[in-house]
Amino acid sequence: MLRIDNIRKKIKIGLFEFSKHAVDQSIIRRISVQNVREVISNGMIIEDYPEDKYGPSCLIFGMTAVGRPIHIQCSYPSRSIIKIITLYEPDPVRWIDFKKRTL
Repeated sequence: MLRIDNIRKKIKIGLFEFSKHAVDQSIIRRISVQNVREVISNGMIIEDYPEDKYGPSCLIFGMTAVGRPIHIQCSYPSRSIIKIITLYEPDPVRWIDFKKRTL
């Protein structure tokens, strides 16, 4: 079973990296490494992608310290290093409470 606690542990000790796409998106969207740490520390897994073509991953929703909602897609914690695949501020029109898709 996929557990957010296992992801949190690896993020806390720095066992994570950003994909090129995630680096680009973090710059464009002004999402810092500290924001990533905050979101994952208080976040929850809202979608699971065990069959993703690039490897199993999940979508985490959480809030930054200043209350900004963020979604982070990352690899499963079974990898030695968590890969941050993408990250963004969810569109409230497309998400109910930022946790469930409206479409």
